[in-house]
Amino acid sequence: MAGYTVTTDPDVTAKAIGKELPISPKHSREICTMIRGMDVEEAKKALAEVMDLKKAVPMKRFKKRVSHKPGVGPGRYPQKAAAAILKVIESAEANAEYKGLDPEVMVLATVSASLGRTMPGHRPRAQGRATQWDQQTVNVEVVLEEVE
Repeated sequence: MAGYTVTTDPDVTAKAIGKELPISPKHSREICTMIRGMDVEEAKKALAEVMDLKKAVPMKRFKKRVSHKPGVGPGRYPQKAAAAILKVIESAEANAEYKGLDPEVMVLATVSASLGRTMPGHRPRAQGRATQWDQQTVNVEVVLEEVE
C-alpha cells in the first residue's frame, strides 16, 4: 500500500493510516463496514462497546456457523481488531486537531481495510514435519471529513 486510496480536499479532511497491523483481515473489514459514515464520537463509542463485549459486529460475509447475537444477527466481538482500528481513528482525530479542524463535527468518510504483507511462519507438527502458518497483516485507512 503506497498511500491513500482517495483524493480529498485537505482543508476539510484529516487522514491516518495504520500499516501492517497484526489483526484479522475479515474482522477488520466487518468493523470498517459497521462504522463507515458514523461521526467520530459515535464510532469510538461503538468500538469501545465491542471491546467490552456489549455490542457485536455484524458478520455480512462468510458467516456460516456464526452464532446470532442480540439485535445483530450473525456477529462476533473482535476485540483485537477493534482496538487497532480505534487507535487509527484517534490518530486521524489528532491530525484533525493539529490542522485546526473540529473533530466533533467530523464523520468517517472513508474507512477501509486491505491486506498487508504476509509474515511467513510455520507450526511444528508430529513426526518432525511442519505446516505453513503465516501471519496476515492489515492496512487500515481512515479519512475524516467535516460536515456542515
